[in-house]
Amino acid sequence: MTTFAGLPTAADVTTAAKTIRPHARRTPIMRVSRHGRPMLLKLEHLQLSGSFKLRGAVNALSRGERPARVVTASGGNHGLAVATAARLLDVPATVYVPESAPESKTRRIEAAGAKLVRHGATYAEAAKAAMGAVTGQERYLPAYDHPDVIAGQGTMGAEIVADVPEVDAVFVAVGGGGLAAGTALSIGDRTTVAVEPEGCNALQAALAAGRPVDTEVRNSVASSALGATRVGDLPFAILNSPRTRSVLVSDPEIIAAQELLWEEYRLAVEPAAAAPLAAWLADRVPAQLPCIVLCGANSAWTTAP
Repeated sequence: MTTFAGLPTAADVTTAAKTIRPHARRTPIMRVSRHGRPMLLKLEHLQLSGSFKLRGAVNALSRGERPARVVTASGGNHGLAVATAARLLDVPATVYVPESAPESKTRRIEAAGAKLVRHGATYAEAAKAAMGAVTGQERYLPAYDHPDVIAGQGTMGAEIVADVPEVDAVFVAVGGGGLAAGTALSIGDRTTVAVEPEGCNALQAALAAGRPVDTEVRNSVASSALGATRVGDLPFAILNSPRTRSVLVSDPEIIAAQELLWEEYRLAVEPAAAAPLAAWLADRVPAQLPCIVLCGANSAWTTAP
């Protein structure tokens, strides 16, 4: 693992679990099998705000002096998590989103009480504007490149190994890398399988280059959630390890996995959340008892997909 100043640790995840306990749900695990192959489904899409990101937002906002306002940028899920966490902790929030952010997410950000600002064509442009708008006692909260955010996301992995110690691999979707990094911190010597769409592969490009690099985000069914142009420095430092396996999945594979989750288990998740299952179904990484993380459910579906 690469050394990096400010890198969170497994002990930080333990502390985060205590910090977020009054506010975040401990999401259940479903044991299922597919063609005789056992697997676990971590139902993190049932988390408050509809995604794992509430964990990191609550942890980060609970650390240190409470800001007069929190400002962030998001493709949708992080913004909704920050808006929800800010409401729970009584902190005003402003969320910048790219103009392409889906209405299914922006509507809920505003409903949670945050001020919504649309800016730019990409997350990077929205983030630049958000950081430039922070003044005085306000605090900018990154979506993934922050030690308290990563530690908060790691509480999900800690729940998995506490509930099912025999799990040997955890499959997670990757955008900027916060969830995968937190997972790697919290699951001991088990394998973290970091799954990206073929059109959004910031982590795989960084691992190939030996450092975070800018990448082109091509259109994908999961690009609104996983479309980071560059993996975070902190997540990369954690994930640049032999215990991390980086794999890509295609849009047809993601869609097939999403449909299977609904048809077989009546689990309605967004495309990004189906990417890890797509990787396991395609045998990208073998595992005796994998846990597939269903990380979010903030799609435009109203009933079935």
